[in-house]
Amino acid sequence: MKLANRRVAGIAAVSALAITLSACGQDAVQTDDGAATGGATTGTSEELSGALAGAGASSQEAGQNAWVAEFSTQNSGLTLSYDPTGSGAGREQFINGTVQFAGSDAAFKPEEIEAATERCYGAEPLELPLWVSPIAVVFNLPGIETLNMTPDTIARVFTGEITSWNDPAIADANPGVELPDSAVVAVNRSDDSGTTENFTEYLAAVAPDVWTYGGDGVWPIEGTQSGAQTSGVLEVVNGAEGTIAYVDASRVGDLGTVAVGVGDEFVPYSAEAAARVLEVSEPTEDASDLRLTYELARDTTESGTYPIVLVSYMIACSQYDNEADATNVAAYFSYIASEEGQELAAQADVAGIAPISDSLREKVTAAIDQISAG
Repeated sequence: MKLANRRVAGIAAVSALAITLSACGQDAVQTDDGAATGGATTGTSEELSGALAGAGASSQEAGQNAWVAEFSTQNSGLTLSYDPTGSGAGREQFINGTVQFAGSDAAFKPEEIEAATERCYGAEPLELPLWVSPIAVVFNLPGIETLNMTPDTIARVFTGEITSWNDPAIADANPGVELPDSAVVAVNRSDDSGTTENFTEYLAAVAPDVWTYGGDGVWPIEGTQSGAQTSGVLEVVNGAEGTIAYVDASRVGDLGTVAVGVGDEFVPYSAEAAARVLEVSEPTEDASDLRLTYELARDTTESGTYPIVLVSYMIACSQYDNEADATNVAAYFSYIASEEGQELAAQADVAGIAPISDSLREKVTAAIDQISAG
């Protein structure tokens, strides 16, 4: 069946309204097509209605909770939800049509792009990098808040080669720190995880002689301690001293964290240090105007850069089969990409992500503007 590629009336207007969530009390200006612009209050229950469901990366959970709450408040006619099922599950649910959008800590694989295009009625899917956050290496050692580790040491910890906390590889990088003579227990994700894929890609890039497994969303070593999704990993680490794991930095809590060796320095995680990685990275070979995917410079030696970074993508169709889905997705994505949306998730008590740059926002907005119904 030939699909008519009709632009959704009002998407640009809803996008503009969503970007100005905090504005109120101003008179809206009517454009030639009747769309309201000019900073009107965005409690637009008449414009957005129905159900909008998303699923995917558990790393985004804190930010999505805040985004969903704020956007739902401003659009009372819309039932909006996000289920943190994990990146792999989220991509699968999106491809199957169970949800209208997804979050993923890893870009689509080639075969997934083909399947997603079919799900999107023959149109290219969107992959937009709207969540930039460090992946923290966390540990449970009472009395120790931070430790320095070289990339080689981190790799050896997670392959099981380093088994004691007072191993010379750890002790030599942390003079003056009293390390216990106790077992190192590495904990990984048990589910297909974009966080795992990002972390293992880092290990493969910086310590290829030690980490010989490559990068993958499924943990490659059997017989390890593990937990399902971010919450499951944290439950294991918080419940047992001597554990160490990798989690999105927004979920660190009271655990100790590792400062990672970069060049001649050790760099602690921060949103600012994570954002620098994107600045020195290049688009992937198969990136497009709708799929803004990056080949991250994991092995950078740039000063002040934290290289264990997670760039999580928001996934949607550029074409839906009905106007309601297209309009709702475009409006929600526009809000997430807006300065207000990014700053909300950047707050330390929310998620602490690094807000995207203005230049990237322009590319993201141009992609969102292509969402249509047919």
